[in-house]
Amino acid sequence: MSEMRTERLLLRAWRETDLAPWAAMNTDPEVRRYLPGIPTREQSDATVARFQAEIDRRGWGWWAVEVVRTGEFIGFTGLDPVEDAMPFTGVEAGWRLARSAWGHGYATEAARAAVAFGFGSLALPEILAVTTAANLRSRAVMRRIGMSRDPADDFDDPTVPPGPLRPSVVYRLPRGGQRPVER
Repeated sequence: MSEMRTERLLLRAWRETDLAPWAAMNTDPEVRRYLPGIPTREQSDATVARFQAEIDRRGWGWWAVEVVRTGEFIGFTGLDPVEDAMPFTGVEAGWRLARSAWGHGYATEAARAAVAFGFGSLALPEILAVTTAANLRSRAVMRRIGMSRDPADDFDDPTVPPGPLRPSVVYRLPRGGQRPVER
C-alpha cells in the first residue's frame, strides 16, 4: 500500500518535509501528555526512519497523515505488531496528531481507515489499541471505531517507567463486529 485516502485525509509514506513538523509535534507537552519523555530531534527523526523502513518492508505500519484539502502533515496513524514486552500479542492500531488537528474527527477517520485496511487487506482476526488509562481522548476514539474494553485486560505497561503513565488499558475489535459494550 503506497497510500490510502479517506474523505478528508491521506495516509501515506513519510517525507523529508514531515520531519520538522513531526519533531515539533513531539515536543508539544500536550501531545506528549500521556507519553513518557520528550524526544530529541535526532530521536524524532530516527522514529520516522524506523516507521518508513517498516512500511517499506511490510507494506503497512505507521503512516503519515495529511489533510487532503491543505496538504498539511498532522501526525500519524496505522497498524503495528504489539511489542514483545507486552502481556498480549496481536496487531495494534494507533494514532497521534498535532494539537492543531484535535477536535476535527481526524483521529477517528484515520483510525477507521487503518482498521479497514487491517481487516480487508491483512485479514487480521482482531485489532487492538492500547493507551494509558488516563488518556480519555484516545479511549474515546477507540470506542468510536467500535472497540471495547474488558477490564481484565488492563495492565501495567512494562515499557513505561513507574508512575502515573504505566497503568494501561486494552481495547479490542474482532473481525466482523464489535465486542460487548465496555463494562
